[in-house]
Amino acid sequence: QVQLVESGGGLVQVGGSARLSCAASGGTSYKYDMGWFRQAPGKERAFVAAISRSGSSLYYADSVKGRFTISRDGAKNTMYLQMNLLKPEDTAVYYCGAKLWGTRVDLEAEYDYWGQGTQVTVSS
Repeated sequence: QVQLVESGGGLVQVGGSARLSCAASGGTSYKYDMGWFRQAPGKERAFVAAISRSGSSLYYADSVKGRFTISRDGAKNTMYLQMNLLKPEDTAVYYCGAKLWGTRVDLEAEYDYWGQGTQVTVSS
């Protein structure tokens, strides 16, 4: 059983930056592909970015390419999401997830474990 805890959310101005962290415990995170999803008010949870268990493959939603960077630190069992050039439409609750099986990193249903989420609000 893996427990995931997100941190780093908050209020950020348009054009600003923030870094989210997802700390994993209760298991070895290197066994899992991991990803970030977000859910804006009134919308479904949507894929943001993912990183393979080795860290060698990175995946991004088109809406965040060039602005967000996903990474992971195996020694710390922690995944990160560096978010730059933030826009009001990036406002959402951000969730980290971990998946053991399957090839689709952009599908919410394939994730086995989820964190509780952290709010990111981008204000103008």
